[in-house]
Amino acid sequence: MAKARCPRCGQGPLFTGGLALREKCSSCGLDYSAIDTGDGPAVFVILILGAIVTGGALWLELRFQPPTWVHLIIWLPLILGGSIYMLRRIKTALIHQQYRKLGW
Repeated sequence: MAKARCPRCGQGPLFTGGLALREKCSSCGLDYSAIDTGDGPAVFVILILGAIVTGGALWLELRFQPPTWVHLIIWLPLILGGSIYMLRRIKTALIHQQYRKLGW
């Protein structure tokens, strides 16, 4: 898995905070203004995490038939934590793919 580092030098961080992209690499000076991942990371997170949560919730419901609050306690933290965890990693991977494909 690609680290959240510059796709050219691998040293400078890509993000200033959570998902805010830096203007340029602090190490090699690569300009990040051409980067545009669009909605790709969000779509991948929705599809992947949606399949996991839906499958898990259906299995849990059919197997044990728990009350609604049990579903909320299990699935809400997984959705929130999983989304935050996956968004940054998928955005980084798409940036690295875009760099290799376009060869800035």
